[in-house]
Amino acid sequence: MARRGRGSFPIGAYAPSRFMTSHFPFGMRDVEMDQKQSFSPTNPTDNHAASVPICVTIAGSDSSGGAGIQADLKAFSALGVYGASVIAAITVQNTRTVSAVHDVPPQIVAGQIDAVFSDLDVAAVKIGMVSVPETIEAIVHGLAHFSGPIVLDPVMVAKSGDRLLSETAISSLRKKLLPLATLLTPNRPEAACLLDTGTAGSDAEAEEQGRALLDLGAKAVLMKGGHAEGAICTDLLIRRDRPTLRIEAPRILTNNTHGTGCTLSSAIAAGLSRNLSLETALAQAHAYLQGAIRAADSLKVGQGHGPVHHFHALWKQAEREAI
Repeated sequence: MARRGRGSFPIGAYAPSRFMTSHFPFGMRDVEMDQKQSFSPTNPTDNHAASVPICVTIAGSDSSGGAGIQADLKAFSALGVYGASVIAAITVQNTRTVSAVHDVPPQIVAGQIDAVFSDLDVAAVKIGMVSVPETIEAIVHGLAHFSGPIVLDPVMVAKSGDRLLSETAISSLRKKLLPLATLLTPNRPEAACLLDTGTAGSDAEAEEQGRALLDLGAKAVLMKGGHAEGAICTDLLIRRDRPTLRIEAPRILTNNTHGTGCTLSSAIAAGLSRNLSLETALAQAHAYLQGAIRAADSLKVGQGHGPVHHFHALWKQAEREAI
């Protein structure tokens, strides 16, 4: 029986992360990921194979394919989980700008949630752009009985700089969606917006804001550091009664970072759907995203901020096998 559930930013362009043993309860060998091995899909010819994990993304559609629902589904597929979707908004968007946003009627959002959860055995949920209070209400109601992990990426501003979330929706997101989050993944400007304060100018201020977001109901907060200055990007995983974990990586100089926040949050949800610990899911998601960013320049998509390469490892494998 289907389980009914409870219910970019740029994180920075990263090179391989330094997950120090002093920061994480495992060494580098535990988090280095061979994409094919760590997230290999179920063998369709094996009658005894376990069913593939199912992740649902609730977010906006990006017509250019680099962010939103499209990025989420690509990340799910690349990481070997089955992706289903609930489209909350349709954006008229390319790599340069967002020219319009059409919010899907809340009853249609609710209908999509009911259709998915009444039939599919959902293991994890990722929530992205939801731009009006009525949509948030529909999501909260639809996820009222979901008991699995929920990753909330509070998308408010597109990489192009265009605003995606209405002012009236911020309060609703803060009060109603935030308490559902197993993990909240804001960048520094988004965290400041949620807290109605200034943007953190240091890691110490970012940690303080992350703990304030815990007080609003999130079970864990990943404060993404890609908007900060410097050659090193530092993300902070903040939880109650536990030391803050730092994830540091050299910044990669590339213009192609469209959809990085969507991709990271979806990759984390993919790991959680496999019953990985939050630390391990985060480490593997970072490793995957860093590879996608490093390979992004090979895509040459669009004239603005191009997308990351979600299928970098799979395409390389296909090229090797074709030789």
